[in-house]
Amino acid sequence: MTVDMWKKVPVREQDPKVRATNFNEVCLGYNKEEAEAEAQRCLNCKNPFCVQGCPVSINIPAFIQKVKEGDVPGAYEIISQSSALPAVCGRVCPQESQCEGKCVRGMRGEAVSIGKLERYVADTAREMGIKPAVTAEKKGKKVAVIGSGPAGLTCAGDLARMGYDVTIFEALHKAGGVLVYGIPEFRLPKDAVVEKEIENVKALGVKIETDVVIGKSVTIDSLMKDEGYEAVFIGSGAGLPRFMHIPGEQAMGVFSANEYLTRSNLMKAFREDSRTPIMRAKKTVVVGGGNVAMDAARTALRLGSEVHIVYRRSEEELPARKEEVEHAKQEGIIFDLLTNPVEIHADENGWVKGITCIRMELGEPDASGRRSPIPVEGSEFYIECDAVIMSLGTSPNPLISSTTEGLDINRRKCIVADEENGQTSKQGVFAGGDAVTGAATVILAMGAGKAAAKGIDEYLSNL
Repeated sequence: MTVDMWKKVPVREQDPKVRATNFNEVCLGYNKEEAEAEAQRCLNCKNPFCVQGCPVSINIPAFIQKVKEGDVPGAYEIISQSSALPAVCGRVCPQESQCEGKCVRGMRGEAVSIGKLERYVADTAREMGIKPAVTAEKKGKKVAVIGSGPAGLTCAGDLARMGYDVTIFEALHKAGGVLVYGIPEFRLPKDAVVEKEIENVKALGVKIETDVVIGKSVTIDSLMKDEGYEAVFIGSGAGLPRFMHIPGEQAMGVFSANEYLTRSNLMKAFREDSRTPIMRAKKTVVVGGGNVAMDAARTALRLGSEVHIVYRRSEEELPARKEEVEHAKQEGIIFDLLTNPVEIHADENGWVKGITCIRMELGEPDASGRRSPIPVEGSEFYIECDAVIMSLGTSPNPLISSTTEGLDINRRKCIVADEENGQTSKQGVFAGGDAVTGAATVILAMGAGKAAAKGIDEYLSNL
């Protein structure tokens, strides 16, 4: 096929009108011809800024060169040296602000589709039955990993490659963390992608124990004292939802995005045969503007609801990925921007019947650098609805920190850990991902898990 060196090879997607009625994956990815054509656009820079933009430092030019040559096994081997979850990252990473954001091609045209090429390699390698290889000799030392999300899986995979005996402890009945409970099927298929990636981590020798709630079933102190684990990595994420604390927020029909998505994604409530209930509202208001808000809104739409996203800043300040915002718009979701809820109203039975909002205008920048929204006096208006989903961010559950002696936390209840190696205030205990930073991206959590694995290796090597 003809290659335009200044423009990306378009990626195939489901038609918006069709995909808005199903939970099948929206993006269909590249085929062989498309991937090899897109790979031709890579300049194979001697000083690759794209690698600098990757939190797990994948050798991007090298794997793309293998794609150019039609060598998928070679490309997969290069990616696997840095990433335990390439099929996941190729789908959900914010490449536009990381690797692709630094691509030299993007200075005069469109950046190379690094994420779509990574996805192509991972998916094709999976279809070919290729597994990551383990070559390190066993060290005879046990490491416990708390949480099987992206931080935990990455840390465990890297440690296993180094020769450690690694066990992951997961609180839920299924491994994957936010990958299984937080991200919808139409963005990240669970059986075809997430489970296969987890199987690859297990193939490295990692053991996973589910239904183990650290702080209840067992403590970190007892793992180290009684069960022989010489180091522990905490990658338990941030699953505690935040609310606005406005009048009426206790009404029935008000959900956290966390609960709503967990019901749909982990418990498969969107299926007609599911035993898990989920509200199929006529009209839903989603409060928030991040990726989780987009996921909740697009899920509600697929469950038959008219959906409004209410966000207090303008479109330029939306924290969600541009691709997710565009997909939401294409599917018919309504954006009420520069708008903030002030009260939720319930009927005589206690169920949501509507929400009062106020118009906002942008003032001076706040501490984050974004312009602060200011209410416009007298601009209140009412939106009739029967469901409200709050997507205002999450914080770490304090159970682990409150049951572990000598583990420091900050004012946001996040575990304090060294950014370079994940070391906490407690000897032998490391942490990373959302449990340390608060809610962030999958790839940043993976980067933290990778750094902690290196830190654990250095710590145990010096014992």
